[in-house]
Amino acid sequence: MKRRKGDFANSYIGHPVTDVAHMKVGLIRGDLFSHDTPLLVLPVFQGEARLEGAAARADELIGGAFGRARKAGDFKGKEEDFFLHYRSEEGGPTRIAFVGAGRREDADAEVARKVAARAVRRAESLSLTSISVHVPVSRMGGVEVGVQAAAEGGVLAAWDFRELKSTAESRSNGDGPDQGDDGKAQSSGEDAPPPLVNELWIHPDGESDGAERSLKAGAAFAEGENLARLLQWRPGNVATPAHLASVALSLAEEHGFTSRILGPGEMEAERMGALLSVAAGSEQEPRLIVLEHHGGEEGDSPIALVGKGLTFDSGGISIKPSLGMEDMKYDMSGGAAVLGAMKAIGVLDLPLNVVGVVPASENLLSGKATKPGDVIRTRAGKTVEIINTDAEGRLILADALSYVVDRYRPDAVLDCATLTGACVLALGHHAAAVLGNDEELIEEVRAAGDRASERCWPLPLWKPYRKQLESPVADLKNVGGRPAGTITAAWFLSEFVGDARWAHLDIAGTAYGEPRAPYHRKGGLGFPTRLLLEWVRSRVR
Repeated sequence: MKRRKGDFANSYIGHPVTDVAHMKVGLIRGDLFSHDTPLLVLPVFQGEARLEGAAARADELIGGAFGRARKAGDFKGKEEDFFLHYRSEEGGPTRIAFVGAGRREDADAEVARKVAARAVRRAESLSLTSISVHVPVSRMGGVEVGVQAAAEGGVLAAWDFRELKSTAESRSNGDGPDQGDDGKAQSSGEDAPPPLVNELWIHPDGESDGAERSLKAGAAFAEGENLARLLQWRPGNVATPAHLASVALSLAEEHGFTSRILGPGEMEAERMGALLSVAAGSEQEPRLIVLEHHGGEEGDSPIALVGKGLTFDSGGISIKPSLGMEDMKYDMSGGAAVLGAMKAIGVLDLPLNVVGVVPASENLLSGKATKPGDVIRTRAGKTVEIINTDAEGRLILADALSYVVDRYRPDAVLDCATLTGACVLALGHHAAAVLGNDEELIEEVRAAGDRASERCWPLPLWKPYRKQLESPVADLKNVGGRPAGTITAAWFLSEFVGDARWAHLDIAGTAYGEPRAPYHRKGGLGFPTRLLLEWVRSRVR
């Protein structure tokens, strides 16, 4: 299949611009205040004695109103602070807003993401669909880092899942609402949700040849994470294993990936007894999804991304409590992140070879379902005594990892999975756990998480933990008891990677839930799509 390169080289109103799935993102060159926009947002840091640069000039345009608000103590620069002024003059911004950016010494890429995201949220509250944001990137890691981060924050914040609401104007797969002369979206009725921002302009306070490249990267990273969120949010009767496979095939067609989809017959031929045992209780057939991006030299070993794609997890015979079980549609979050990352890799046409693999199945109850006490045989030939059928993610990953290592001989493997509740107890909802067999690789992944603000923290994979998986009737058990559950789950996976350099991300506490940044909405968060992308891109460099 012929590969098509991503093409961002288009122009819009004389500015560099790129289109993403639901919005247009561009750079403002030249005079910020000559740019016509319904809303211009400028960040101001906490504790600054006087305004500087663009913020000072903006205050002049509004007759010093913002300065008086600061003097009165109504705006301190804290992250939630906001000041809005309506201009009466023609041309340039209709509204000028100042948003708190926190302390200057804490400014980094994540602050740029949050500033852009808060601008989008305020635009939504005003029913505006186009905004401009000034980003003082010189204080946020430089032009390239700051522009990428601002694009990420804005595009992520402007996404919402609306495709299943009958009263909503779906923005996932259609055009936005009409816009009036004042920049406001025209209402579609009292029951319609507020319109989403579909146009974002970023003005950095410095010039760099890398600004446009960084804008494209940020938009692509966010577009990939938004695809992951879309798949997460789709319910289990929509996002089935076959549905994930169809999305993967669409990505292959769009970006020129080589694709391979294995069904039950192919899995039988590959001796994938672990994956098939998890799917045995469901009417939905499992799939093993494989996408290959050939961006590097022919013959170069690829890097591999593997994501757990459990599209619904009842726990099987070891059934979960009914309270909150609806959230088990999110048990495919690792697989969604891998598909989202592959989308961005294709959009950016990154110059290296990457394999994305998603084992996808359901875990349900029936007369055919695997039972506690059963012994199954994995693709690698090892036998596993099933102690708890709710420890199914490690089983489908075991066969997928064995397949990837044998077929592709990858230079490095990184898997991600909502694997253990023990990880939530250990690290809460602010960091994933990272474990593996190579300290240098673990550090690469941890550093990538810091850059993406999708953080992870290492846990040990010491040999004594392996004893907890010993079985009297098989090569190993699928669970090692309550103590160190995250570590013993990773130990289980390590049995199937051979001598490949491998790292594992347990994202059980970070993949979905309450918003932890202004660019999140409650539900699927897309974590760790941007972490995966930062890691992949670091391998290019």
